[in-house]
Amino acid sequence: MNFTLALAQIDPVPGDLKRNIRTHIDRVRRARDGGADLVVFPELSLTGYTLKDAVVELALRSDGGGALDELVEACGDATVIAGGVEESTDFGIYNAAFALTGSGARVVHRKIYPPSYGMFEEQRYFLRGGTVSSFESPVGTLGVLICEDLWHLPLPYLLAKDGAPVIIAIAASPTRVSGSGGGLRNEEVNGENHRTLARLLSTYLCFCNRVGVEDGVNFWGGSSVQSPDGNTVVRARLFEEDLVFAEIDLAELRRARMMSRHFLDDDPHLTRRELARILGKPGSTA
Repeated sequence: MNFTLALAQIDPVPGDLKRNIRTHIDRVRRARDGGADLVVFPELSLTGYTLKDAVVELALRSDGGGALDELVEACGDATVIAGGVEESTDFGIYNAAFALTGSGARVVHRKIYPPSYGMFEEQRYFLRGGTVSSFESPVGTLGVLICEDLWHLPLPYLLAKDGAPVIIAIAASPTRVSGSGGGLRNEEVNGENHRTLARLLSTYLCFCNRVGVEDGVNFWGGSSVQSPDGNTVVRARLFEEDLVFAEIDLAELRRARMMSRHFLDDDPHLTRRELARILGKPGSTA
């Protein structure tokens, strides 16, 4: 199924769920006016990133618990992916991705690798998700990962093997300036990774990063879509809110996989066997 995707690169207000929902509704309406069938927001777009203990007050049930009703209504015939805090039925707190349509909201991914190194302390406040799978939506099969998840090779691979022709990564990536040249290292490295993953998996790789400043941390934006042959379809501005559109054409995926069969030839059973062998070695720390 071919469709139009919009990346809504925004600057959420920390802790202000109602205000952030209004921002989401505005961007969804603008995206729908531009012909978008799927609208993607960044990681924790509903709440802001630097939340600390406030995650408990901001947590939503897996169906939004009614707090997202206005946003659900604004979806119309579009699908929306947004980031928020989820409280599970056993009262665990997760960094989650919500999928919303006119019929309701649901959690489609819990962040598996919340980082706690360097400037990050997510594991103090969030539990780790334990599954990764594609899901069906009105625009077809999708897969969603959250920021650090995309840096773990098995996760995008598993989504592609689970039938997702489009992998969406929502992020809150902070800015790092590299070397004396003053280049934006984040954009360079992430761009290389996204192009490589798209090419190796023969999938669309859609990256939606936030902008703004929270608690002295700057977020760089640069949201982008990579085609299945690793080319950049669209890129949003750096450091500014933006709304950009891309056409997702599965004929491009078909062409990429017919021209180069590396993904189709991949043998996951061999991978499973060899992982079992490696994990079975005495003293293995893998």
